[in-house]
Amino acid sequence: MMRQFELVETVKSYDANVDEDALNRAYVFSMKAHGAQTRASGDPYFSHPLEVAGILTGLKLDGASIMTALLHDTVEDTDTSIDDIEQLFGKDVARLVDGVTKLSRLELQSEQSKHAENFRKLVLAMSEDIRVLLVKLADRLHNMQTLHYMRDPEKRKRIARETMEIYAPLAERIGMQSFKDELEDLAFRELNPEARESIVKRLEFLRQRGGDLETRVSQELQYALDGEGLKATVRGRTKTPYSIWRKMQVKNVGFEQLSDIMAYRVIVETVPECYHALGVLHARYPVVPGRFKDYISTPKPNGYRSLHTGLIGPQRQRIEVQIRTREMHEVAEYGVAAHWLYKQPDAELDSEAIGQGRSVDGRQYRWVRELLDILEHASNPEEFLEHTKMEMFQDQVFCFTPKGDLIALPRNSTPVDFAYAVHSEVGDTCVGAKVDGRMVPLKTPLKNGDQVEIVTSKAQTPSPDWEKFVVTGKARARIRRFVRQKEREQYHELGRQMLQKAFRQEGYDFTEKAVAGVQKRFKAENVGDIYVYVGRGDITAREVVHAVFPGAKESDKDRKIVPIQQRPKSKGGRRDHAVPIRGLIPGMAVHYAHCCHPLPGERIVGIVTTGKGVTVHTIDCETLENFQDSPERWVDLAWEADETDEPYTGRLHVVVANEPGSLGDLSTVIGKNRANISNLKITNRSVDFFEMLVDVEVTDVKHLTNVMAALRASPVITSVDRARG
Repeated sequence: MMRQFELVETVKSYDANVDEDALNRAYVFSMKAHGAQTRASGDPYFSHPLEVAGILTGLKLDGASIMTALLHDTVEDTDTSIDDIEQLFGKDVARLVDGVTKLSRLELQSEQSKHAENFRKLVLAMSEDIRVLLVKLADRLHNMQTLHYMRDPEKRKRIARETMEIYAPLAERIGMQSFKDELEDLAFRELNPEARESIVKRLEFLRQRGGDLETRVSQELQYALDGEGLKATVRGRTKTPYSIWRKMQVKNVGFEQLSDIMAYRVIVETVPECYHALGVLHARYPVVPGRFKDYISTPKPNGYRSLHTGLIGPQRQRIEVQIRTREMHEVAEYGVAAHWLYKQPDAELDSEAIGQGRSVDGRQYRWVRELLDILEHASNPEEFLEHTKMEMFQDQVFCFTPKGDLIALPRNSTPVDFAYAVHSEVGDTCVGAKVDGRMVPLKTPLKNGDQVEIVTSKAQTPSPDWEKFVVTGKARARIRRFVRQKEREQYHELGRQMLQKAFRQEGYDFTEKAVAGVQKRFKAENVGDIYVYVGRGDITAREVVHAVFPGAKESDKDRKIVPIQQRPKSKGGRRDHAVPIRGLIPGMAVHYAHCCHPLPGERIVGIVTTGKGVTVHTIDCETLENFQDSPERWVDLAWEADETDEPYTGRLHVVVANEPGSLGDLSTVIGKNRANISNLKITNRSVDFFEMLVDVEVTDVKHLTNVMAALRASPVITSVDRARG
């Protein structure tokens, strides 16, 4: 265990201006606060914060960060309060300690929600000061190093999964490769010990068989570069067992097929020398196709810059070579910490200035801003955690805006993901996309190097269908928030109209005041919630009426359904008191039945489904027979009188002659009648005929009737009918 004077001297070795007195007081305070507490290993508990502080001195962090490491568990595990920390060590240290605290006092319902809430607060804290994340990662690293002392195997696995899913990706996002590698490997040891042991044994076998192969390859690469007058340092390394395992899983290849089990780093002085070294090696050794990546001209979002290439190198070994400058190498190893002010010899800033400086502001990092945006739009901590895992745990593609700005996205991202990455409003109003100048569907997966131009419209809003194909957490969070908000609006409007109709049917005047009087009975906070419950089908409109007027109650079994075909119509075909549905977004409060495909102009009825809203059927739909015993679920519906160009889908059963050009004639006739084929399925084929189902987008039933008449006039069409079921 590091002694007090050793810690102080270590910090002074790279920060001559550190407040020695405060550092000494923090050491003593933490040791006394933890007192006789012990860890699972049997060591004094104080050894943990001291080891965390030691890890951070390796990154040459400032005095405030080291004091935070010493104090980070005092608020959680002792009687110390944040106010005590602020009074003794200042606002800067108190704010950092508060950000790092595990927040175990949160009274949440489940372990998962507790973890999600803790992570949500960590993101908020690190957005204010990135040092919070550095201390937290060091804390997690030491906990993982001592995880094997914990007796409960389930708890060990839970901590290891949490490390793999959250903390290792976070370390990668800030470029701390050494932290990421060690966290992943320690978690891998716990989660899949057999696989790790197998890879370790195979690596050991390779070392024994190849002898000092790593040294020989390094020397030959060094000789090749020296011969061209390049001052370079060559270092070899074996990849970690987990990174080897993950590549085997992702690429679906065996151990022997991996080309980069051995990786070599060539470190030079300048960027031109990086490309010079690349040319030397490519001229001397065969290149493995598809293995070259230029992260110097196109850096990773975490600031990583390097040239990667695969070679059949010295000793006929398949190797990966990474070429970078010394500065790039420090960033690659230590990420954010490599830019720390105290690593500059001429830095003369006190800790307060650093605490206020831009170097610690987490929001300067794009990925932190994206996490904050997800946080703003997620409905609960668990959803935030889900979107965040999705955001951080995927490989990336790099695309460009028309102005040449680089946008990094997870693999399989679409133009909608790209639009949200550019700006939330661009995503919300996205109507189309051009990739390399060509219009493409919004669900098209993007590839490395694509130039993407987003077409927007002020009239556009996010589509619920987008959630089926977007992959970024930010896009999914924005879409879900819009859908939740819009669904509530739709349920509110539909429920209000259903209640008005129910009141009229029972002979009462509808008033909001009357409905407000029973909101407590239905556990609603306001009248709007009652409307939403009715529109969503959680309660029926008649239940609300009977709650307001108990004397009006009658048994559903005694209530007879008057066939809708026999109900009187008012002028213009609109039934009296029918609930209008035009203006409600399909797929939210209303759903059009796929068994009958109702169209404007047809008589319609709705069936209320709990939690889903209303499903619209035509009045002659055979499916309605299944609901004859549930009169409370029927809603009399009508289309609004005003006409719009909104497309509706009508399904046709068509028999076409089996001859060249017949399908072309079919689509030509439909197109000439201002309709559009949205789907086509051949159900039967014989020598003479095709039978098919054709979904046609039309404006109303009259439009579909005209299309059917035109099809029947075509000589290649044998028959056309509305498809049912």
